[in-house]
Amino acid sequence: MDPKELKAIIECLLFVSPQPLELKRLEEIIGGGVDTHTIRVMINQLQEEYGKEDRGIQIVEIAGGYRMNTRREYSPWVKRLFNTKLHFRLSRSALETLSIIAYKQPIMRVEVEAIRGVSVEWALHTLLEKNLIKIVGRSEQPGRPLQYGTTDDFMVYFGLKDLTELPQLKEFKDIIQTEDILAEPIEQASEEM
Repeated sequence: MDPKELKAIIECLLFVSPQPLELKRLEEIIGGGVDTHTIRVMINQLQEEYGKEDRGIQIVEIAGGYRMNTRREYSPWVKRLFNTKLHFRLSRSALETLSIIAYKQPIMRVEVEAIRGVSVEWALHTLLEKNLIKIVGRSEQPGRPLQYGTTDDFMVYFGLKDLTELPQLKEFKDIIQTEDILAEPIEQASEEM
């Protein structure tokens, strides 16, 4: 297959697909003896082309595949087009629960509740409903409770290629310590008043 035609086919498939396309899936669709290495090379070329030009879209690797996304800086105009919010908001409770699941998966509800110190039934319901988490199996513990993990939609929502892109817990510890140091003078000043 002609490389220009192959690149155009890949661009077209990425454009019309609502979900990220994995290299293996692209290989299946294209056929004709085109392997995943060749497809990856073409995608890299497309990414460079879109990166060099002042374009409103880009090709990103996300959730184990590739897809076309609008550039973040143009989101205000996309929102105007649809006249609605494109992203849903999560409550603090849901975000905390989601964070625990992302870092500790697979994890049971009782383990999440032990970490949070409160019931997470409603947060789990919300996260399941928004397809950010899924049931990944059952524990071997008595009663065989459900175990939860994140979904590909979680990866897409947070713009992650895979879970290794999550911030390291040490980074959070450093941020908290910095905030505590910065807060000390404020606390001391208010005690002196």
